[in-house]
Amino acid sequence: MNIADFISKFSAEFDDTDATEFSAETKFKNLEEWSSITALSIIAMADNDYGIELTGEDIRNSETINDLFNIISKK
Repeated sequence: MNIADFISKFSAEFDDTDATEFSAETKFKNLEEWSSITALSIIAMADNDYGIELTGEDIRNSETINDLFNIISKK
């Protein structure tokens, strides 16, 4: 797993936000499209693509996409 691959998969969970909006330092909760449904999609993506159980607490404790990437990398 690398950060570029993770950003690509993360951005795919957003329907209306342009992929160019996403980088490692993107504060994903500030995106207009961010919602609890999107959070559940990210949790499902982590499980399906990486076999990692990401929790709501993991998301609450993260500010950037890189923060989530680091959590998944350590699990």
